[in-house]
Amino acid sequence: MEIRNDLKGMQSVVGGLIEPIYFTDDDDVVMFANDEGRLMQLEGNRHVCGVSMAGNLFITGDSMEGECVSLTDDQVEKYSQMFRIPEDISQDEIQADCRIEVIGLN
Repeated sequence: MEIRNDLKGMQSVVGGLIEPIYFTDDDDVVMFANDEGRLMQLEGNRHVCGVSMAGNLFITGDSMEGECVSLTDDQVEKYSQMFRIPEDISQDEIQADCRIEVIGLN
């Protein structure tokens, strides 16, 4: 799908604040998720980088200069295959990944 390449367009897809997730080293892509999806108890979507993600996600190309660009045909094929099968993620799993770590400095 085509998404307007601006903050408002990206936020409309995820339904709130956007969080960029750089989950792969071999492609110039970035995934965007709702930054508050787990707090809002949105439906589980995917496990990414060892964390359960909630709500809508989307992937764009990354210009490596901080701009989102269209995916190449090869990237569309790769990520269509990667995310073809839905994952079953419970709300308990979502809540378990919703935490704040406080590290004290001595």
